[in-house]
Amino acid sequence: MNAKKSAQLVYRAGSLKDTQLLAARLAKLAVPGTLIVLDGDLGAGKTAFSQAFAKALDVNDQVNSPTFTIIKEYAGRLPFYHMDVYRLSLDEADELGLDEYFFGEGVTLVEWGSLIEELLPESRLHLYMETVNLEERQIYIHGQGEPYKAWTADLKENGV
Repeated sequence: MNAKKSAQLVYRAGSLKDTQLLAARLAKLAVPGTLIVLDGDLGAGKTAFSQAFAKALDVNDQVNSPTFTIIKEYAGRLPFYHMDVYRLSLDEADELGLDEYFFGEGVTLVEWGSLIEELLPESRLHLYMETVNLEERQIYIHGQGEPYKAWTADLKENGV
């Protein structure tokens, strides 16, 4: 699934603050088992989004990209599982037992999730982040299954 091609909503972030507002808005909706997949251009703000999302979940630890550790776990209002699967093969990812995270008591955010598409649950929120210029980003949002379709519809109707 390509979130850019199938976007139900295109959010224009004119600044980092706009990206952070979107992340905070989505974090407020998060419940156990929430899955958000991030894809997009290098440097488009996936980690910045993740940091703002974690902050809105009341995570007090410093959140950075788990590129080499693959999965980092944080305590907050809900457990927060931050993954970066960029360096994994599909087989390697499959061996990690990701379902325990996806269907667990926490919130999972997967950077470069399209690389493990076959392993992802059908129901998820997919964001594709595209660099427009130094400050601006376009974020293509696709809600697949519930509650993500409802979240996307609400964002479309009410904004961030």
